[in-house]
Amino acid sequence: MKKECIAMLLAGGQGSRLYSLTSRAAKPIMPFGGKYRIIDFPLSNCANSGINVVGVLTQYQPLQLNSYIGSGQPWDMDISRGGVYILPPYQSAGSKGEWFSGTANAIYQNIAFADLWEPEYVLILSGDHIYKMDYADMLEQHKEHGADCTIAVIQVPLEEASRFGIMSTDEKGFVTKFAEKPKEPESDLASMGIYIFTWQKLKKYLIEDEQNPQSEKDFGKNIIPNMLNSGEKLWAYSFNGYWRDVGTIDSLWESNMDMLAPALIDLYDRSWPIRSRSPIKPPHYIGENAEIRHSIVTEGCDIRGTVSNSVLSSGVSVGEGAVVNYSILMPGCEIGKNAIVEYSIIGENAVIGEGAAVGSPPNGMSDIKITTCGPDSAVNASARVEAGAMIYSDRRGK
Repeated sequence: MKKECIAMLLAGGQGSRLYSLTSRAAKPIMPFGGKYRIIDFPLSNCANSGINVVGVLTQYQPLQLNSYIGSGQPWDMDISRGGVYILPPYQSAGSKGEWFSGTANAIYQNIAFADLWEPEYVLILSGDHIYKMDYADMLEQHKEHGADCTIAVIQVPLEEASRFGIMSTDEKGFVTKFAEKPKEPESDLASMGIYIFTWQKLKKYLIEDEQNPQSEKDFGKNIIPNMLNSGEKLWAYSFNGYWRDVGTIDSLWESNMDMLAPALIDLYDRSWPIRSRSPIKPPHYIGENAEIRHSIVTEGCDIRGTVSNSVLSSGVSVGEGAVVNYSILMPGCEIGKNAIVEYSIIGENAVIGEGAAVGSPPNGMSDIKITTCGPDSAVNASARVEAGAMIYSDRRGK
């Protein structure tokens, strides 16, 4: 079952900075762009890049994610000599078992899975980024430059660089310095959290790092600095396309709004399709008094009010006289008659009562405050939810 390259997709994070939206599900399963889930993007990139063995490492609230991925059929990975595999923490004979204690520890705990495929290279991915990338091109550069590790990098504004792993390179493009979230960054070259390692080399560093009680068991904080300090060859793979980390409320809202601008990321590119497990829903319906402008409307929606500059997932209903503006409506949510929803993210199956007002327009683009209503939450009829508020209540009483 030898494979040249396999992928290990880290998808176990809670996404705590998404607050109520991830109270019951991991961040990678978050609905995105109307039709998709966040994890669809790295899985589709793997399928389009010819990588057909993907280990998905789960930890926080894995049930919904496991159910969604299933056999991997939507991404053409339901094959006999490959496929997508769910890899939760487990207990082996003679051990107590433990949660993944860091990104590197998660891969360390699954060395046996990787070894099954005898890979020459291992691709490490995050399950919470929105982008389209040809990993085959990245792998080709890794091999051409004889690298031990290749790190996908993107230029970011210098004032935002302290949020990322930042590196400096020499004139050839090899990494000379690496700092994880430095207070005073020396460069604007940020790690995208996408790595290709020569597997035997990575395995050596994973085993050594696991034996260090002071280590945080993290790629950015430990593995990459250790390799750099030991003189290994680290290559920076420059990426010039669209890429967003959707780890916060603001970034999730902004990146969904980006889906309304095909020039930023083209979801209609037939040569690089983003695949998903689409629900079985009837066609969307637009009422005779409805009005829709510059929005994404997915199957099963029932629109009888006004929708503009918004992203609607499957099965959403918008009542007569309701107004939805600059908002994200996740699957199954209901907007009552004459309700107003602006600059908001409404979670799955949430209900906004008749005549309620959720969120409000900003005074300027620098003053945007996104209002969020968690999955299965409810806003009473005629209630007012101010800009930036977060609703956690659950109609099921849980």
